Amino acid sequence: MRNPADKMTFVRALICAAAVFACAMQARADSASDLLLPGKVIQGHLKYESECNNCHKPYDKEAQSGLCKDCHKDVAKDIDERQGYHGLMQEEKPCKECHTDHKGRDARVAKLNTVGFDHATTGYILKGAHLNGKVLCRDCHPPQKKYRDAPTKCNSCHEKADKHKGGLGPECQNCHEEKDWKTTHYDHSKTKFDLLGKHKEIKCKACHINEKYKDTPKLCNDCHKKDDKHKGDFGLKCETCHNETSWKEILFDHDKATKYPLLGKHRDAKCVACHKGDIYKNKLKTDCNSCHRKDDKHKGSFGLKCESCHTERNWKEIPFDHDKKTKYPLLGKHRDVKCNGCHKGDLYKDKLKADCYSCHKKDDKHEGQEGKKCETCHHEQSWKKTDFDHLLSRYPLTGKHLITECKKCHLSARYKDAKSDCWSCHEKQDVHKRTLGTECETCHNTRDWKSWDFDHDKTDFKLDGKHKDIRCAECHKSPVIKNLKQAASCVKCHDKDDKHDGAYGVRCEQCHIGTLWKTIKVGSARWIKK
Repeated sequence: MRNPADKMTFVRALICAAAVFACAMQARADSASDLLLPGKVIQGHLKYESECNNCHKPYDKEAQSGLCKDCHKDVAKDIDERQGYHGLMQEEKPCKECHTDHKGRDARVAKLNTVGFDHATTGYILKGAHLNGKVLCRDCHPPQKKYRDAPTKCNSCHEKADKHKGGLGPECQNCHEEKDWKTTHYDHSKTKFDLLGKHKEIKCKACHINEKYKDTPKLCNDCHKKDDKHKGDFGLKCETCHNETSWKEILFDHDKATKYPLLGKHRDAKCVACHKGDIYKNKLKTDCNSCHRKDDKHKGSFGLKCESCHTERNWKEIPFDHDKKTKYPLLGKHRDVKCNGCHKGDLYKDKLKADCYSCHKKDDKHEGQEGKKCETCHHEQSWKKTDFDHLLSRYPLTGKHLITECKKCHLSARYKDAKSDCWSCHEKQDVHKRTLGTECETCHNTRDWKSWDFDHDKTDFKLDGKHKDIRCAECHKSPVIKNLKQAASCVKCHDKDDKHDGAYGVRCEQCHIGTLWKTIKVGSARWIKK
């Protein structure tokens, strides 16, 4: 076979012979397998009936379950992932214990006793109406279909009963329960809009109109626009003030949420009493006068800072402390006087003077004669009571003058018109009839009218002897004139008593003494002048 063509022909012949031999051997093997089959396999395994190696491994029975899983991959997956009936079996068994084949084409290799079957072993627990006997196995597991192919989604069985028309998706179990189709348990808190208060009592369709659940509005105003009595003036965020429990219940904390805490009667005032326009565009002022201008009985004369005097508890209550906040503390009856009793003009422009006279000029019965310092005599407790100390005046009171009523001397309120000389008041009591002049204080004192302090010895005519017992009028028979001295000669008074008929002159005192007229001085005769 040195020729290459002969060599190729020879090789081709060998290949054909080998193929014929292989076919012959396979045919003989199939014949042998058919002879060894224990029985016909089920219809589902028919195409594998002549291929024993797909289900059986020679001399290794333990490998059979693995070969089953190679074909039944869905069951193998359940076992690996511990799910479904096969995956949840407490004890893993060889497949052949439950699924023995070679029993004929129509044999049931997957037998299942539906009576008393615990459906929980499949991982799908039957609840509610699924257990009441009205639902049969075939209702979910149709004939000629695998049990594992039974749908687990509610919508697969109840699609026709879905009143939402698929609007809520196929997850019926999110809202409905197995015991009753009308009973719902949807947990709205897991959404972006938790149901609170009265929202829990509202039916779904009240908010989800036409079974539209996507893009459902979440703002209060979107649903309650018709209920908005503020007509949009308070904005769209109703939840800022209202809550879901009661529309009338307002939780807005004005003290914390604003810079204007509500005090006193402001807490009882309704929102619209102050906020009468757009709450965001029309910013309210916080001064009292902006709201209470009509209530201002002062007509603006006391300024705009009402809070300086008034409080929110009561408009008539005035806690203004005049003593601490001003330089003029209120004393006595000034505390009972109303503010406008003194402040009759603009509180800030018309500054009140602190002197009494500025306010009480009309009450001054002295007609200004006593000056403007009323507080010198009067005080705030009573206008009629005085603290005047007469000792500080130009006429200090002494003796009985201390207990004499003011009106006895001051016949009118013009006190300065009162004269300070004694005679002006005591003219009627002057028993001397002005013969001793009008300067009563020269002799008399204020202790007692009948006693006097005049010392005649300090004059140019010392009284001695019986002169001390003589009444003043015996000598002073004519009015005493100031700076005009009474004659001091004896003969002036004793001219009628001169028995010498003037022979010894007029100087009687040269011989006589005042103690006793008849007593003559010794040696006095030589001094007598004729």
